[in-house]
Amino acid sequence: MEPLLCGMHRHISYIDGEQGLQVFHLATCGQDCQIKIWVVSFIHTSGFELKYKSTLSGHCAPVLACAFSHNGQMLVSGSVDKSVIVYDINTENTLHLLTQHTRYVTTCAFAPNSLLLATGSMDKTVNIWQFDPGTVAQARSSEEQPKLFTENWSEDDVSTWLSAQGLKELVDIFKINNIDGKELLTLTKESLADELKIESLGLRSKLMRKIEELKSKMKSLSSEIPDEFICPITRELMKDPVIAADGYSYEKEAMENWISKKKRTSPMTNLVLPSLVLTPNRTLKMAINRWLETHQK
Repeated sequence: MEPLLCGMHRHISYIDGEQGLQVFHLATCGQDCQIKIWVVSFIHTSGFELKYKSTLSGHCAPVLACAFSHNGQMLVSGSVDKSVIVYDINTENTLHLLTQHTRYVTTCAFAPNSLLLATGSMDKTVNIWQFDPGTVAQARSSEEQPKLFTENWSEDDVSTWLSAQGLKELVDIFKINNIDGKELLTLTKESLADELKIESLGLRSKLMRKIEELKSKMKSLSSEIPDEFICPITRELMKDPVIAADGYSYEKEAMENWISKKKRTSPMTNLVLPSLVLTPNRTLKMAINRWLETHQK
């Protein structure tokens, strides 16, 4: 195991307690670029018990600091990669990736009784961040990478989009017909009338205009995606890139499927892979996340 950064490696947040038993979350960070979450059970009469819970990733360089929010629902970390990541402790998803600092982020802390965050860096600045009360709930319902592309929308995503476009009266019809993102993009004026039985010409016309706007936006966005962010197998934007033994990066699931079909050759070179080990490409994943943040504004 990589050594922890002494003096910067932990923060304890009280989460439960009854009849002499207290349970805490402990977060540790260090040179391995990861954050480990531990559960500490403390019993006054017999000491304490420490158990490993999970690992949070996202940084591509040593993590110098981490801290819990006052209510224990969020965890923030700062790294040598100059970024700050805010995690949802319950789902362990990334809520925010903050990249305003230009040098190592050496410290971070939440205010004790409000959703204020301070981050300090070797760039000689301290940044103050204000979170909305519903920030955690909003982030949970907004998985950034899949939601960016309409073709990956779920039926619920389509319903949310319809409501936002002033077409709430169509939500039930779309749910009954199990319309997801891919099917949304294939709809035509004829299918709206004949298959979905939408009688109003005005509604059909408005919906088609909105769908065409989505297609135009997707086409524009797809043309801007850097080629290195595209998986050579799926030809889609990577969400969890890994490096294979051939030196190329692929979408993890796609490469695992490739290997599971007994294909020991490289998808790019067609040569035999000397190893089937897949290594997470954290640097590429962070670059993709930053590109997504920029293009979702």
